[in-house]
Amino acid sequence: MRRLAIVLTAATVYAAQEPGFKTRPANPTPPTQTAGAIHDLSRMLPSKGLKHSGIVMDQVFGISKLPGGTVGDYESGGKKYRIFIIDARANQDAAFMLLDAKSALKNPEYLASFGGYFGQNGTEPVFVFAKQRYLAGIGGLPKDQADPLARTLASKLQ
Repeated sequence: MRRLAIVLTAATVYAAQEPGFKTRPANPTPPTQTAGAIHDLSRMLPSKGLKHSGIVMDQVFGISKLPGGTVGDYESGGKKYRIFIIDARANQDAAFMLLDAKSALKNPEYLASFGGYFGQNGTEPVFVFAKQRYLAGIGGLPKDQADPLARTLASKLQ
């Protein structure tokens, strides 16, 4: 019995060294969750004031260091603003993207109560933050108006 186990193990090791031998990965990625794919996260956007939402394939809010994501255009109380959500796939990746976004903003201000940054992206004020595996931001509103809206958005990012 012991010899049979040794022979089978040796045959498996030998076969694995043959060209063209394919093994299955331990944790295969499902076809719908391919790395780099951008998913529509419109369901996570706040609905109040939402005029239009869609996917931006690259450089959300025109920030060259950010990948694509979901963007919503809003109008409420006579003010127009935008919200984005990027699925970074991992909490750590979202944290790194937050630092990339911070470095792209002019005069970024850290908001300790929220763990995000408020600054200027060109002429547009932008508030960005990471929540779990998501990076999100609000553009077009002053800090005092963006903060409560960001808290509402953060509650939807689960």
